[in-house]
Amino acid sequence: MKVLLTGSRGYIGTVMTPMLQKAGHEVVGLDADLYSRCTFEDGGEIVDIPTIIRDTRDVRLEDVEGFDAIIHLAALSNDPLSDLNPTLTYDVNHLASVKIAELAKKAGVPKFIFASSCSNYGKTEGDEMIDETGKLAPVSAYGESKVLVERDVKPMADEKFCPVFIRPATAYGVSPRQRFDIVLNNLVAWGMTKGVILLKSDGTPIRPIVHIEDISRAFIAALEAPADLVRGEAFNVGQTAHNYTVRQIAEIVRDIVPNTTIELTSEAGPDPRSYRVSFEKIKNTLPGFQPQWDAVKGAEQLYAAYKKSGVTVDEFEGTRYNRIKHIKKLLADDVLTNELRPGAEAVAAQ
Repeated sequence: MKVLLTGSRGYIGTVMTPMLQKAGHEVVGLDADLYSRCTFEDGGEIVDIPTIIRDTRDVRLEDVEGFDAIIHLAALSNDPLSDLNPTLTYDVNHLASVKIAELAKKAGVPKFIFASSCSNYGKTEGDEMIDETGKLAPVSAYGESKVLVERDVKPMADEKFCPVFIRPATAYGVSPRQRFDIVLNNLVAWGMTKGVILLKSDGTPIRPIVHIEDISRAFIAALEAPADLVRGEAFNVGQTAHNYTVRQIAEIVRDIVPNTTIELTSEAGPDPRSYRVSFEKIKNTLPGFQPQWDAVKGAEQLYAAYKKSGVTVDEFEGTRYNRIKHIKKLLADDVLTNELRPGAEAVAAQ
């Protein structure tokens, strides 16, 4: 199939692209290229594909014509980044996503696969296990924006248009466009660079996590599934056995990164984002989804890559691999305006 992959130059997109190609699909990218300064040399090769450099808010009908499917990853990509400017988050993550789905349907694109999130659930109580039918109660602008896209795009489904909603758990793993601002990636970097894993919550929140290669496998499984099987459906992506507390994740890292201890920060307290998620639906519905990773293997992969790269404290605490710090740096350097449009420095460089 010919696939348009938005967010193709980001953390997940740079990993998904070669996996789509290996599965036999033709891939065209669409990306605003905000993270061109964020390349992690030991994260693997960034595969060169035809790419439309475009903000998702500016996507046109001709951009989406001629594709068999659109995989829409592009977004302001986590809770802290989305809270930087909640209004902008809704413009980019919600309104632009709905517009792309509308254009896809108008252009006759048969399948639209949207990167939603387990952040949709917000918080579950006690040992409650939530599945795709559970209450959506996001606690951030990021999660709310994903819920709104699902709400607005699902009614577009018909015999000729198949929207699918992929709700990954919190991502981890090594990428050519690495991130240190998500839990397992962050804790491995803490342990390696400082010899201490600093928990900013009390360690009790439950956080299901999933490797970015397994997220990519889920999108490919949805892409290749019969439309009647997935039309209008949401799928949590992860493994039910991989609902960890943050403390458990820290202990896994401590056991892998030598000479590492665990400490709570002085402001550590409960985190409202805590949810235990069932991943049985995707396992039972899409047999093509065969996850290969767990937190131990992931922490080992991350530690090996960080060690090979020689990641330093300055890199860990710097802007390159932290999305909100990177965006703030682009704003400060006038590369971006407050609307995340090209600033004076970016225009001058063109």
